[in-house]
Amino acid sequence: MTSPPKKLFIFDFVSQVQYNETVMDKEIKELFDAAVKVKEKAYAPYSDFHVGSALRTKSGKIFTGCNVENSSYGVTICAERNAIFKMVSEGEQEISAILIVGDTEKFLPPCGACRQVMAEFAMKDTRGDPSIRILTEQELI
Repeated sequence: MTSPPKKLFIFDFVSQVQYNETVMDKEIKELFDAAVKVKEKAYAPYSDFHVGSALRTKSGKIFTGCNVENSSYGVTICAERNAIFKMVSEGEQEISAILIVGDTEKFLPPCGACRQVMAEFAMKDTRGDPSIRILTEQELI
């Protein structure tokens, strides 16, 4: 079992006007815990780099995903898209926030494909304008 990451980042598609520090901190902690838990399920025999993602939908549901590698790199699926595709398969289509954790202390930005899919399913009134917050583990606790 790997230890939780030192840093994580969250794309928050909810308008800054609606930001409530107490509520948001609780919601970020929920996403963090879910992402760390699912990260342990990642299938990463080639890179040994485990990534977990948790997203919250407009309706408040949380969906998770982990990276699943393949020897044919092009068919590997990232944690972010895994969570998003799970969300869509369960009938939801709008992300209010998504959080990604990995086995690194460095900033872990999503790849281009993940960014495109995230933009496709961001809440309609916030598309193209997410805020990105980088937090340390200590800031969540």
